[in-house]
Amino acid sequence: MRILLDISRLISGTGRPAPTGIDRVEHAYARHFLTRDPAHVTFMLSGPVLPPVALPLGLVSALLEALQALWRGTSQSGAAWKEAQGLARQAQARRWLGLGRGALRKALHGAGPALYLLVSHRGADHPRHIRALKRRGVRFIPLVHDLIPITHPEYAPPRSTRQHLRRLETFATLADGIIVNSGATAETLNRYLAQKGVPPSAPILPAPLGIDRVSPNGGFPRPEGPYFLCLGTIEPRKNHLLLLHIWRELAQTLGDAAPKLMLVGRRGWENENILDMLERCPALTGKVMELSGLPDAAVAGLLQGARALLFPSFAEGYGLPLAEALRHGVPAICADLPALREVGAEVPEYLDPLDGLGWRRMILDYAEEHSPGRQSQLARLASWSAPTWQEHFALVDPWLESLAKAAPRPWADRAHIPAVAQRSRQGLAPQTQSRG
Repeated sequence: MRILLDISRLISGTGRPAPTGIDRVEHAYARHFLTRDPAHVTFMLSGPVLPPVALPLGLVSALLEALQALWRGTSQSGAAWKEAQGLARQAQARRWLGLGRGALRKALHGAGPALYLLVSHRGADHPRHIRALKRRGVRFIPLVHDLIPITHPEYAPPRSTRQHLRRLETFATLADGIIVNSGATAETLNRYLAQKGVPPSAPILPAPLGIDRVSPNGGFPRPEGPYFLCLGTIEPRKNHLLLLHIWRELAQTLGDAAPKLMLVGRRGWENENILDMLERCPALTGKVMELSGLPDAAVAGLLQGARALLFPSFAEGYGLPLAEALRHGVPAICADLPALREVGAEVPEYLDPLDGLGWRRMILDYAEEHSPGRQSQLARLASWSAPTWQEHFALVDPWLESLAKAAPRPWADRAHIPAVAQRSRQGLAPQTQSRG
């Protein structure tokens, strides 16, 4: 079995000081396969115009090290950022010059089936290179992170919904197997394919994502007094408005005794109302703080001092911030979503994301120094174990071996899902909350 791992997202994202969850997944896959026999692993860079190319192992290894140093926030993070960007430019130049096409052809002609792994969604909406690889007998294995732009188009720019519809069409018609990050994503994907009348799909493997160990930076400045932390991109789906309205009321009624709220994450899209609150609401001044671009060590240090992680999202495919909080021994108050229950099990407090009074009561309870609710969750947390990448690949590796031994899935050289892209607003009815 030969692995062709696409790392195009890592190369295109070196300008971001802080990674997304998908960046972390591609990085973990690259680290994992970098330890394999080089004769059986090829790292690829693809794009919508030029053919894909193979990348030298030395370049890939150096890029992974530079990105890890940048994300962790080591003393050399500034140099790591420059190094990562320089390596990314080298990789892009190789593609423009056609360097690495011969190495890729050689990898395709090796013994045994070749599996093309795309774990970032990148380029799946323009699958010309995927079709070209399929014609050479390569098996296509994507990792689907969520269907949120389709199930909840109101939280995504219209362009993102159309793009994700094209990706799903590619996965449904070309994939020989599909990895998903949770059982919730698997259920949503299966329902979507059934509603679209897609022919029998490729096998789907739910494999929970791992989280990396990070040493907290305890010296990063923390607010005085009790504070809560909300971690993630500032966008409507994450339900920041609920928290901001609660904090405005707490500031007005409790004054200086109100706990503080730290929003850690970059600003996203469709968030004008949220930004108006952050920038123009006097009551939130000094009570709500916004931070972005923090390295992992600083985020971990802030988490460890928080009374709880607040995660009131309307929809999630996995819930990485929840796993990170619990990994650092921090309680969590979460929206009652199937994906979050998979991650947190019985440990967190689960609330309806529309239950403003319930969230307010829980926040005030956890803000107390001797909060019974918080102490109870800390006791439950003692039995929780963090998901690891070792566990993830213990599921993925033998499954890939089985796909390599199986007969390739029949596929048409033209897309055959009728009118999927034209029905972007008639998609899957959302199932976001669990009342169990």
